[in-house]
Amino acid sequence: MNAPAAVPRRLIVAITGATGAIYGVRLLETLRRLPGVETHLLVSTAGWLNIQHELQFDKADVQALADVVHSVRDVGASIASGSFATDGMIVAPCSMKTLASIAHGLSDNLITRAADVVLKERRRLVLLVRETPFNLAHLRNMTAVTEMGGIIFPPMPAFYHRPASIDEMVDHTVERVIDMFGVRAPVAAEWRGMRGETD
Repeated sequence: MNAPAAVPRRLIVAITGATGAIYGVRLLETLRRLPGVETHLLVSTAGWLNIQHELQFDKADVQALADVVHSVRDVGASIASGSFATDGMIVAPCSMKTLASIAHGLSDNLITRAADVVLKERRRLVLLVRETPFNLAHLRNMTAVTEMGGIIFPPMPAFYHRPASIDEMVDHTVERVIDMFGVRAPVAAEWRGMRGETD
């Protein structure tokens, strides 16, 4: 008797119209190198505009990084149902419009519908929110998503690992996000503390 085929770890990656398209693209690039991970990609209209403007990437090149690509208008897609098992969803970057739609349960496109499904099924939702400074509406929407079980993860660069380039800062954020799903990126390094520091 043949053993059943291993079910892949499924992760939904959405790229919206906030600045920082590199985070979503780098997530796809990194996840593609990890065995047993199946990615489902969603990109909003404004997300495609930012990918072209900030990265000069072709649409086809970005789509090729994902295992499955969905149209944001296809509300009948597999990821629109809780019966389609996933490990969760990452919105990178997450615009304030998408944040607001998720916070208020609008499900007005496949990105916000998939996020709603992830929340209702008690799966992990991570939003790399991009805006500064935040106004009160932004903060209240972030609070609402947090209360629903989502994780607000602004892609704030860290400096304790002494990055030498923007790429290293982006990689560090991406690796930490992936780690939140229990998927260990081979390049991720744990913080070992400061050597030689005194109390």
